[in-house]
Parts: sequence; structure tokens; C-alpha cells
Amino acid sequence: MKKTMFLCFVITASLWAQQKLSLDEAIKLGLKNNFDIRIARNSAEIAENNRGKGTAGFLPSLDASAGANRGETDTKTNSPFSFGSLTSKSWNGQIALTWTLFDGMKMFVDKKRYDELAELGKFQARFNIENAVVRIMQAYFNVVQQQQLLDVAERTLAISAERLKKEETRNRIGGASSTDLMNARVSYNNDRSQKINQELRLQIAIKDLNIALGTDPKKEWDVEEVIAVPPLDMSYDEIQQLAQKQNSALAVAQKDKIVAEQIVEINKSPFYPRLALTGSYGYTDQLLERQKSYDISSQTTDLRGGLSLSWNLFNGMRHSIDLQNARLEAKNKAIALEKAKNLLAGLIREKYDTYIKRVELAKIEEENVRAAVQNLNLNKERYDLGAATSLEFRDAQTKLVRAEASLISARYQARISRLEIDQLIGRIGVE
Repeated sequence: MKKTMFLCFVITASLWAQQKLSLDEAIKLGLKNNFDIRIARNSAEIAENNRGKGTAGFLPSLDASAGANRGETDTKTNSPFSFGSLTSKSWNGQIALTWTLFDGMKMFVDKKRYDELAELGKFQARFNIENAVVRIMQAYFNVVQQQQLLDVAERTLAISAERLKKEETRNRIGGASSTDLMNARVSYNNDRSQKINQELRLQIAIKDLNIALGTDPKKEWDVEEVIAVPPLDMSYDEIQQLAQKQNSALAVAQKDKIVAEQIVEINKSPFYPRLALTGSYGYTDQLLERQKSYDISSQTTDLRGGLSLSWNLFNGMRHSIDLQNARLEAKNKAIALEKAKNLLAGLIREKYDTYIKRVELAKIEEENVRAAVQNLNLNKERYDLGAATSLEFRDAQTKLVRAEASLISARYQARISRLEIDQLIGRIGVE
């Protein structure tokens, strides 16, 4: 009775440990916990923080300083005018203002550059988040695939166990040879090994899913049972047009080009003069304490303002070289943008064709599974009647296992191809 109660507890605890997880729930969980996604969002926020006028140099710089001093002087002399011991004390404070009024238009271009960098940060974050979501979905579908393959392995093992049991019975009553019994036992042990290996592959797949989700690698999940392959409701040309508008990698390349062009303008600013406004206000309070005479105190205020003009006339051609390099970098970014467009067009062609072919393969594998099931059922009937050999039955069983595994793999590959298309056209949810 105690053993029965313990077994029930273990089974119940195992069921509780495996939490049901749908694909949508996995994506939501990953968007919240995935480490790459959290880093991407923080990076985008940093870029957004930098787009203020202060970072571009529009605003003045205001500094405050203060100090206090004390001095002791003891002079010994035979002069009748000696003051003897003196104590000096002073307190001072100052506020200084520096404001760049003109810097060759650098501050205006910098403001635009920081605005573009903020937008670039958003696109980079979206690109990184999309990649993370795709990895989550791939890991999720792989768990479904490995679970389905484990189901196949368990059904196969059950059939092999039934076959071994029949061969043992036949052997006892003299209706089967030792060879048939040994073949049945070898098949049964092979299927046991396949099941154990498949259990390991499933455990690894669940671990990979947990890492993608940012959760405890030991956490168990109960996933969906079927990989659904949604139909593609767009033509090839429509996919190409949508990708040119919404692809995150292409948007990043476009923003990179714009930022590089602005850096060219920034590198033109050193050729112009700089004009700055300066101002300061200071206050000093001094006290001189004299041992042989009266104390002396003074208060001083100092208010100053001015304009400073500076113009670099020559610095070893450094500014010219920086400008030339910035122009070359802008050309590189323009070339990189064209490369990104060409690469995107090629990927769309590849992924579209791959999706179409894999959907066709999945349909063929469905036919193969139906044929393999009928073949196994037929051979099982013949085997039970003694009209089919043990090896013929095993061959039919093996063909069904291969057909089911091929179908599971074909559906998985087709779904991944559709997922890759969705990423290329910017349809991966990142919110």
C-alpha cells in the first residue's frame, strides 16, 4: 500500500512539474526574460537618452567652485612697526559660464546625428529581438519535433514488445525457431536504445528552449502536440516588396548610411572658426587678524564676461585626413546598403523556394505514412496468421518508423522556412 501511494505521488508531482506552454506563451515569456532581448532594449534606451540637445553641444556649461584658506604668520623684529603675530582668513566662491555660440555647424549636425542614432538603436534592437524570438520559436518547434519522435519511438517499442512476447510464446510451444526469437529480442533492444536516445534528445531540446526563454534550464515544459504550417498568402513579388519596406537588417543598413553622411558634415566643422561666450562671477571675503593692531577685513566681487574666437589654421593636415576618411566610410556604408539589398533579395528567393519545396515534401511524406501504416497493418495480420515471417514484419515496422520520422522532420523544416520568411518581411512580433 505504501509503495502504491508513493508511486501515485511521483506521477502526480511529475504532472505538476510539466507546465503547459503554448507557442504564444513561450514568445511572451521570452520577450520578458530573454537576456539578449533585455540587452537590446537597454541599448536602444541608451541611444534614445543621447538624442538631447545637451549631448549635441547646444547648451552652456556652468561650473561652481568655492574655497576657504587660513594662514598663520609670526614675525619677530626690532622694528617699531612690527605687527607681531598675524592670522589671515579668506573665503571665496565663483560661478563660471562657457557657451559655444558657433562651432562650424557641428552642434546642429550632431543633433541630427543623435536623432538618427536613436532611430538606429530602435532598428538594431528590433533586429536583435527578432533574432531572439526566432531562436525561441525554433527551440519550441524542436521540442515539439523531439516529443513527436519520442512518441514514435514509444509506439515502435510497444509493437516490438508485443512481437517479442508472441515469439517467446511460439518458441515455448514449438511454433517458432530460436532465430525468430533472437531477431525479435534484438529488435526490441534496438528500439529500447532508440527510445532512450530520443529521451535524451528531448531533454536537450527542452534545455535549449529554457536557455532561449531565459528560464531555469532544468524546468520541464509540456508543449503543443502538432507543428502547424500556416499557408503563405503572398506571392513572391509581394514578399520582395514587403521585405524592402520592413526588413530590420535593411533598415539598420539604411540608418548606418545616413549616420555616416552626417559624420562627413561633422568633420567639416574644424575648418571653421569657433566662437564662445564666457562669463564668471566671483566673491572673496578676507580677514586679517593682527595681534598688535586692529583687524582688517575686505570683500571683493568680480564680474567678467567676454567672447573668445579660435580658428585652427594648420594641424598637420589631420582635419583633412579625417574628412577624407569620413567620406570613404560614407561610401562604404552606401556600398554595404546595396549589398544588404542584394543579399535580402537573394534570401527571399532562397527561402521562398525552400518553403514551397518543403511543403511539397511534407505532403509526400504524409502519403508515405499512410502507405506505411497500411503496409504494417497488412503484415501484422499476415504475421499473426503465420503467413509473414518475423523479418518481413520488422521490415514493415522499420519503414513506418522512417516514414513517420521523415514526416515530422518535413513539417518541422517547412515551419522553420515559413518562420524565416516572416523574419525577412518584418512580421516577427517584438512587443
